Amino acid sequence: MNATSSPQTRLAVLIDADNAQPSITDALLSEIAKYGVASVKRIYGDWTTPSLGGWKAVLLEHSIQPVQQFRYTVGKNATDTAMIIDAMDLLYTKRFEGFCLVSSDSDFTRLASRIREEGLLVYGFGEKKTPKAFVSACDKFIFTEVLRFQVDEEPTVKKTSPNELKGDARLVKLLRTALDAASDESGWAHLGTVGSNIAKQAPEFDPRNYGFSKLGELVAATKLFEVDERVQSDGHSRSIYIRDKKKSDSKEKSREEKEAKPKSKPRRSRAKPKVKGS
Repeated sequence: MNATSSPQTRLAVLIDADNAQPSITDALLSEIAKYGVASVKRIYGDWTTPSLGGWKAVLLEHSIQPVQQFRYTVGKNATDTAMIIDAMDLLYTKRFEGFCLVSSDSDFTRLASRIREEGLLVYGFGEKKTPKAFVSACDKFIFTEVLRFQVDEEPTVKKTSPNELKGDARLVKLLRTALDAASDESGWAHLGTVGSNIAKQAPEFDPRNYGFSKLGELVAATKLFEVDERVQSDGHSRSIYIRDKKKSDSKEKSREEKEAKPKSKPRRSRAKPKVKGS
């Protein structure tokens, strides 16, 4: 299955209350709605502790079911265990096409991998401190810092400058590799296909991490790629295509060198001297 789902995809949303903030709930559910319908919404924690008090009003407003899990031992996270057991129970019902795991805890790495082994999609949501292992185990991982921007209406993540984008070797390599895999002989590739290739290589990639709302804006800001907006055959819809400037410059240079090369003159064939008869 692809990391992009239809709006009717049934999703199970499981939230680790100890590792998520109630302030992002509106933006979180709006983001999840892009990928499907949240058929199940559960949140796990020890609701007898004052630290989770901020969640109560949010749960009622969004109809999120709280699951109580007492802390039996200090230093042991019983909440994670309860969430994992519930996830497996839901998985075996075969009623869902995907799961949304909301946590910054690496304890859910194996769970994400196990769900994907069953052919289901896994969307992860957590802070940038989330361990790489959990991020990589998901089909797509969204950092909650970009969701706070929607809540506060102030750019939590400021736009990265063109020079900084060019200097980000990992980003540039990611874009060029994805483009190369999707491009035709002329070097052009559909932006949507490039985005799909990026998602397969880096689940945590999101243009909002760099302060841009769309991939096309990020690509243009790097100033490393040509961007061409083309009108489709229906005369109304438009598609964006991109090409690496390095490749286009190389082709142009090769063409100029070919044109500048002097053409060799055709050699005249010398007529054989006639031999006089004896």
